[in-house]
Amino acid sequence: MYCVRKVTEDVFWVGANDHGLHLFENIHPIPLGVSYNAYVLLDKATVLFDTVDWSCCRQFLENVEHVLQGRPLDYMVINHMEPDHCASMEEIILRYPKVKIISTEKSFMLMRQFGFSIDKQELIEVKEGDTTCFGKHTVTYVEAPMVHWPEAMVTLDLTDGVLYSADAFGSFIALDGKLFADEVNFDRDWIDEARRYYTNIVGKYGPHVQLLLGKAAKVLDKIKYICPLHGPVWRKDFAYLLDKYQHWSTYEPETKGVLIAYASMYGNTEAAAQNLAARLCEKGITEVRLCDVSNTHVSELIAETFKYSHLVLASVTYNLGIYPVMLDFLEHMKGLHVQKRTIAIIENGSWAVKSGDLMQDFIDKNLKDMTVLNERLTLASTMHADKAQELEQLAAALADTIAPSS
Repeated sequence: MYCVRKVTEDVFWVGANDHGLHLFENIHPIPLGVSYNAYVLLDKATVLFDTVDWSCCRQFLENVEHVLQGRPLDYMVINHMEPDHCASMEEIILRYPKVKIISTEKSFMLMRQFGFSIDKQELIEVKEGDTTCFGKHTVTYVEAPMVHWPEAMVTLDLTDGVLYSADAFGSFIALDGKLFADEVNFDRDWIDEARRYYTNIVGKYGPHVQLLLGKAAKVLDKIKYICPLHGPVWRKDFAYLLDKYQHWSTYEPETKGVLIAYASMYGNTEAAAQNLAARLCEKGITEVRLCDVSNTHVSELIAETFKYSHLVLASVTYNLGIYPVMLDFLEHMKGLHVQKRTIAIIENGSWAVKSGDLMQDFIDKNLKDMTVLNERLTLASTMHADKAQELEQLAAALADTIAPSS
């Protein structure tokens, strides 16, 4: 049974929702599912923009067939050929053997590399600034390399202002009937998963996103709809969405507040982290999030690090090194180019307290534009009463850099 929604008078969403996949890219948990978005334009010619993951192919094919109503499919535009968007293209070719494929040179190269059978089709290679007329609708193509693969492009319908934005402006969470961002409370129910999607999937490529945002700014007055490959379609509140992307792609924090990420074996480091959180709240700093790195997925830790201005790393020493899950968190921060944060350190150990120096060394060597506070808290097994003053000094230093006293 088909499941489609109308985007504009001539454009239909023909994608699918996936609640069966537990790990996106086999690494990121998606407890609320994910959508794979594809769109059909009905004009003098018929056009399919992207496909869906293989797991949702049956639903997708039923949707396309329903929208076409017996018409042939003339064109298939592939903005991003990553398999969660391109895997079903061979099924489209089987059913619509005369379909012409529009994409970039690198995209066609990667299709062949993945073994897709495309060379019997008419292939139309496009570059930035090229246009195609499908009848009353004319589209232009904008290259978007490394957002987040090298072959990516976005397509702008100059007639109706529909931007097919590939993986830009996407989000985790299945749509489940609600196609448009204004049909949900996005800032309450979606923003955390949108941030987690961006920071973990695209976060490393901030300069490339900035380049794309610069291109989009020149035609912003022409954009009426933003149609990403995951998550809801935007038809209003563009300023809200672009502000988030501006923060994330420049690594500027959204919120003045503190993420306290702690690694605790027997609860003593956690107790110090809880004590610090309480002291911060007493000082009026209530934007505080505590995360146990042992049971918080690193994708959430990364997303929260992008959100908050300050980060406290509290770790025990383990085999004279950084506790493994804390080290993994640091490696992800390095890999995703996290920067421009103020960091405080809490270290613990029973016979050799090394974690603080090691974390400081990692930050100095691998992370850009980080400010590490001098007020380090050093514990020996547990926090005894004589450490209360040091903890207070750490809380005061954090609070003063968040909301300086007059």
